[in-house]
Amino acid sequence: MNPEDIDPNEILTQATNIGLEYGPKILGALAVWIIGGWIIKALINGVGKVMNKSKVDPTLQPFLKSLISSLLKVMLVISVLGMLGIEMTSFIAILGAAGLAVGMALSGTLQNFAGGVMILIFKPFKAGDVIEAQGFIGSVKEIQIFNTILKTPDNKTVIIPNGGLSTGAMTNFSTEEKRRVDWTIGIGYGDDVDKAKQVIRNLCDADSRILKDPEVFIAVSELADSSVNFTVRAWVNAADYWGVYFAMNENVYKTFPQEGLNIPYPQMDVHLQQQS
Repeated sequence: MNPEDIDPNEILTQATNIGLEYGPKILGALAVWIIGGWIIKALINGVGKVMNKSKVDPTLQPFLKSLISSLLKVMLVISVLGMLGIEMTSFIAILGAAGLAVGMALSGTLQNFAGGVMILIFKPFKAGDVIEAQGFIGSVKEIQIFNTILKTPDNKTVIIPNGGLSTGAMTNFSTEEKRRVDWTIGIGYGDDVDKAKQVIRNLCDADSRILKDPEVFIAVSELADSSVNFTVRAWVNAADYWGVYFAMNENVYKTFPQEGLNIPYPQMDVHLQQQS
C-alpha cells in the first residue's frame, strides 16, 4: 500500500470509533479490577479476624486465607475478561477440564490435604497427645497439612498420611485427665482369697498415685486352669498410668511370697506307668 493513499482522517475516525466502542469497557473493567481487588483484600482481612475469634489453628489460617484469596481472584479475572467482551464459555470449560484432570491425578494428595484440614479444624488430637492410629502408637510431634508426624516410645518417627488418619479409627490417650489401670492377678488354688484381696488393696493404698475416688475395684473374675484370677481396676492421673502399672506388677511379685501367696504358672503332671 502506498503511504500516499492513507487518509489520516479515516484513521482518526476509526480510532475514535474503536475508542468509543472499547473505551468504556476498558475503563469499566479497570474500575472493577481495582475495586474488586480492594474488596477481596477487605474480605480476606475479615476472614482472618473471624478465624482468630473462632480460634482456628494458626497453622491452618495462612493456607485458608491464601486459598480463598486465589479463588476470589480467579472469579475476578473471569468477570473482567467477560466485561471486555471475551467469550468465557470455552475458557471456563477448558479450565474445568484441566481442574478435573489435575484432581484425578492428585486424588491421593487432595485426600490427605482434606484430611489435614479436617484435623486442624475439628482437632481430634493436638501436638503432644498420645494416640493410637493406623497401627502405630506415639506422641504427636507435628500436624502438617498433608501428614501427621508421631514419635513412638522407642524414639522412632512415624509419618501418617492425614487422609486415612481423618477417616479411620483413632484412640486418643490424652483427652481425659484420668485413666483406669487394669490388672489380672492370679493366686494358686488353695490360697486364702480374702487375704489375697487384702494384700492387693494394701498395695494399692500404699501407692499415692492411685486415686481414692473412684475406689479401687478387686474381684475374683476367673477360675482358670492353673490359678484363681483377680481383676483389679484403679484410677490414676493419665501421666502416672505406666508408672503405676509397672510398679504394681513388681510389688505383687515381691509381696505375695512374703504373705504366703503363690503366683501360679502353667504346670503339667506326667504319670509314668511301667508295664511288666
